[in-house]
Amino acid sequence: MEKIEAAANENSLLELRLDYLPKPALILPKLKEFAGFHRDIILIATCRRAVNGGKFRGAVASQLEILSKAAATGCQLLDIELESAKTLKAQEIHKLRQHAGVMISFHDFRGTKKLEETWEEMHQLPADYIKIVSTAKSLSDNVKMMRLLEQRSDIISTVGVCMGERGIISRILNVRSGSTFTFASAEPGAETAPGQMAARVLRDVFRIDAVDAATKVYGVSGDPIGHSLSPEMMNTAFRRENINAVYVPLQSSDIADLLKCVREMPIQGLSVTMPLKQEIIEHLDKTDALSTKIGACNTVIRSQDGKLYGFNTDVAGVVRPLEQRISLNGAKILVIGAGGAARAAVFGLRERNAEVWVMNRTADTGQKLARQAHAHYVSHAHLKKLEFDVIINATPVGMEGSRPQAPLEESDLRTRYLFEMVYNPAETRLVKMARAKGIQVIPGTEMFVHQGARQFEIWTGKPAPVEEMHRAVLFALGVMPPAFSVRESTPVPQLKRG
Repeated sequence: MEKIEAAANENSLLELRLDYLPKPALILPKLKEFAGFHRDIILIATCRRAVNGGKFRGAVASQLEILSKAAATGCQLLDIELESAKTLKAQEIHKLRQHAGVMISFHDFRGTKKLEETWEEMHQLPADYIKIVSTAKSLSDNVKMMRLLEQRSDIISTVGVCMGERGIISRILNVRSGSTFTFASAEPGAETAPGQMAARVLRDVFRIDAVDAATKVYGVSGDPIGHSLSPEMMNTAFRRENINAVYVPLQSSDIADLLKCVREMPIQGLSVTMPLKQEIIEHLDKTDALSTKIGACNTVIRSQDGKLYGFNTDVAGVVRPLEQRISLNGAKILVIGAGGAARAAVFGLRERNAEVWVMNRTADTGQKLARQAHAHYVSHAHLKKLEFDVIINATPVGMEGSRPQAPLEESDLRTRYLFEMVYNPAETRLVKMARAKGIQVIPGTEMFVHQGARQFEIWTGKPAPVEEMHRAVLFALGVMPPAFSVRESTPVPQLKRG
């Protein structure tokens, strides 16, 4: 009851999972009292049986009795899973509907299959709502769910959602396609299905209340992206500039699946992260000269005719913070790594006449990058002979979710500045080592915000609200916002064939 009272302060629609209680009937008197005082709150009573993915171990008759009593206490909607509903007589369901609305529900915990056939089977039963839940094994599974909602929600009120990490976007976009409502946990840590997020995140970050049929969709794609703060940053920018758009996580390492989702949903723009930055280039219709030269793309925009154009804004994320501090002409800079972010840093700095060294765990890859960019390659063993103006960590070492390692030893840090591209956590082991030696640190949040600002400008044609974007990232990280200087935005680069 304490959880119900707390949730009612921020939500007007609550699902009560009575099957989680050892003795569901004991809460009904208090529930009746609550419903009497909160007539503006819509309550959904669910008592899902264990054989159907719930926790209630009683028979269907016992389940029906609890739901009937829940309706008498003031629950306006009763959830009965399809498997239980099929064992009931039509008059039994009609009897329930005399006291509350009935929602027939179905959950597929293995995949997304036969949605239309399942919906048709559910539609044969007497009900006020249909709720169909599948498990997304790919991003394309979300498209299947969206199509079902678009085609069937006008016939009867339908709720549709995909579970799993790849199904997160369905929890945000299903209402855009006609789902009567969506699902979230009352608080972080209280999730009842994989991929579920807290209600406050759904409202505050993804602005679920403002999502409608006209809302444009953007997203971040890669694997993993669970710790990405791009949604917080980009949705803040859309809100600040009053743009009807939402930015969602698209977890995938399958380029074909991602592009199918982009084209069929459709998605207006993408932020591309590991491991897709290099692979995606060959699938784009055009790229800017920088992306072609670097061989990596982190930004995609979909034109009105459906063509996909690629850009690289990682260069802006590296160059802008450095130019605020030092002259890059002749500066000695070490770049650790040889992936997409490292390539952007090396080529971007060489264009500004910096003297660049590359170090990489796999020597062949690092040497190849150095040759392509006319930079130097240095092995870890020979690093002690050199001093730098800037050392840039362009690897994911130290990222949230991995072991707290550092790509260098403390004795290797002979530099004026350390530029840490990892932004989550805010204080990596490498950053702590640098601070202990009195080295000035350029945090990864600056690179992250500047490259995101360029993406926003490319997608919208508007100057990015950089300060608000930075504050959103720092707030999400639990860091107090420092003073943040805003550089003048640069024009969108011209596209060339590539």
